Formats: sequence, structure tokens, C-alpha cells
Amino acid sequence: MLPIAAMASVGVGVGTGKIEVPEAMKAGLIYDLPSFAVINTGDEASEYGVSVEYNTTQPQKMPPREWLSFQPSTFYLEPGKAQLVQVRLTLPLKGAEPGEYFAYLEGHPAKKASVAGETSVGVAAATKLYFSVAPANFFVGVYYRLTSLYKLYYPWSLVLLGAIAFVIVVLLIRKFFSFNIGISVKKKEE
Repeated sequence: MLPIAAMASVGVGVGTGKIEVPEAMKAGLIYDLPSFAVINTGDEASEYGVSVEYNTTQPQKMPPREWLSFQPSTFYLEPGKAQLVQVRLTLPLKGAEPGEYFAYLEGHPAKKASVAGETSVGVAAATKLYFSVAPANFFVGVYYRLTSLYKLYYPWSLVLLGAIAFVIVVLLIRKFFSFNIGISVKKKEE
């Protein structure tokens, strides 16, 4: 009896070559960057994931991985199918050095448990991300973060601001004005 080898390939591709943000980004803001597609180019269904990777010899700064988040970050793809991945960049209030940044947004099959005697080769495809950060101080960063959160959670942020304004008005009225509302019965004079 001879062993028969079944060959299947897992492949990956991305639908966007690069994401380049032309204007300088501001510390404290939350940015929704353009999406990119991860494509299963192989002939085997697999679990896929996305991550941030770097070229250690690049002249640009490397954005920390925690600045970037993906939705979804892992997903299952049938052969020939694609998944659109949303990219969000959250710049911290402080610690975002001004300058040019570069990273790879990499799509790759999830790692499989290796079987004794088999060798696996990792495959990946990446979209290049270019952006720059403008100089800012902490207080400007706080302002930008608040405006960013307002836009991100609109219209609920408007409801929250309205509730806060209502509470402030009620507290001010109670502090400076006194109201006595009551019902009394008048006695008939005889």
C-alpha cells in the first residue's frame, strides 16, 4: 500500500496596494482609514487574520501596534472569497511623536498546528500604510480626542451633552432660586 499525498494550498492576497493619508494627523484624534480586502487565493478554506508588521530598516517611524485596530481581526474565508477589513487609527493624547510613519497591514492565514514530519511555509500579503503626525501639545490632544469621540458616537454624544446641560441648568436654578409650590385651604371669614 503506497501513501497518497493530497495537495492543497492556502494563499492570501490583498485588494489595496497602499493606504496613504495626505494630511498630517493630529494627536488625540481617532481616524477611520480606508478599508482593505483580504482574499483567499488558495484552494483550501482557512481562518485568516490581520496584523501590523514593520520593515526594521525603514527610515520612517513605526506606529505602535496598539494605535491600529481591525474589524474584523480574524475571519474564515472559502477559496476565492474576500473579506473587507475596516482600519481604525487612534493616536494617543501624548506620546505621538511628530513625523512620518510607515507600517504594513498584513493579511495572513491563521497558523495551523504542525504535524510531525511536515513543514509549513507562512504566506502573507500586505497593504502599505503611510501617514504623518503633526506637532501638538497635551491640551490640544485632549480637545481633538473629545471632538473625535463626539463625531464617532454621534447622535448619542449629542444626547449625552444635552443631559449634562440639563443637569447643570437644574443645579443653577436650585442654587439661585427658591420655589415653594403648595396648596392651602382658605378659611371662610364669618
